[in-house]
Order: sequence, then C-alpha cells, then structure tokens
Amino acid sequence: MTYPHNISRIEALSDAVFAFAATLLVVSVGMEKSSSVIQIDWLAFIGFGVSFFVLLALWFLHYNFFRRTKYLDEVIIALNAVLLFVVLYYVFPLKSLINSMTGMQRLSFEEVAELFQLYSLGFFLIFLCFCLMYYRAYIKTKVTEPNHDLLFYSRHFAIFVLVSALSIIIAKSKVGILWALPGLIYMLLGPLCYFHGVYFAKKFKLD
Repeated sequence: MTYPHNISRIEALSDAVFAFAATLLVVSVGMEKSSSVIQIDWLAFIGFGVSFFVLLALWFLHYNFFRRTKYLDEVIIALNAVLLFVVLYYVFPLKSLINSMTGMQRLSFEEVAELFQLYSLGFFLIFLCFCLMYYRAYIKTKVTEPNHDLLFYSRHFAIFVLVSALSIIIAKSKVGILWALPGLIYMLLGPLCYFHGVYFAKKFKLD
C-alpha cells in the first residue's frame, strides 16, 4: 500500500537544516581577543552578515518551491536531501570567500583559485537541485495541472547552473583570478535571466 507524501515533514526537516547552517555560521565567527568586551570585529561581522543573508535567500527560494507546487515524490525528496547537504557545505566556502575579499583572511593565489572553485561548485549543485526539482514537478503535473511557472523556474535556474559551470572552468584554468573573474562572471545572470524572461513571456503569450 502506498501513502501520500507529507510535505509538511519535508519542510520541517528543511527548515531545521537551514537553521543548523545559520547556527554553524554564528559559532564560526570567533571572538577577537581584546580587553574590551564591547569591541566588535567588523570584518568578521561583514563576512557573517553576507553569508547569513545568502543563506536566507536560499531558504526563500526553497520556500517558494513548495508554494508553487504541492507535487512531491521520491525523486524530489532525494533532490531536496542533496540540496540540504550542499547548503551545509556551501556556507563555509562562501564565508571564506567574503573574508578573503575584506582582507581578514590572507590567501595565496592557488588558494583563491581553489576557493572560487569550491564556491562555484556549491552554487552549481544548489541550483542544479532547484532546476531538477522544478522540472520534475512540471513534467509530472503538466497534464493534470499545467503550470508554466514550474517550467519557467526550471529554465531560470538552468541559467544559474550554466554560469556557475563557466565560473568553475575559469577558476580551474586560473584565468583572471587576480581580477576575481570567476566571481565577476556571475554578473551575466542579470542580462541572461532578463532575456530569458522576455523570451518565455513571448513564447507562451504571458502577460
């Protein structure tokens, strides 16, 4: 006998993992040794702040997926599990990348190149999971409950996947590392997502 999947259990587990990732960020900030108890390490605070709001943005993307569809099966559960695993991994390369930009953490040329690869790999895997989750929900519901939003966001996040793959290639080849080219390449997301939105609306005659 098969039973319907319980979305609330998946959301509860996911929220717990995001909360745990935020906790890991807090405990990894560290405390500057100082005679003043009110002295703040602003560079550490900036690294923590950026990482926290990126984590919050990922939580919001995850939250929106379950708002846009109620479809759930074993494949989506598996993809969601991979997504949560990568989120826990992702916050630390991101925090290290921010710390290297603020000068708090001194890294060699080789270490910066490797850090960009780690950051982009995490970005790639996260949005690959989102892309596949949306596509799976679209494929399984397009006959009974056609939803163009699911197809749109599947393609939308596929753009994120392609740009992050390009960033990994650039970082791996060590091209433009001193100018942060593997990071600057993410600026392509703006125009690519805009033109995709225009094309999608025109193709499906959406207002």
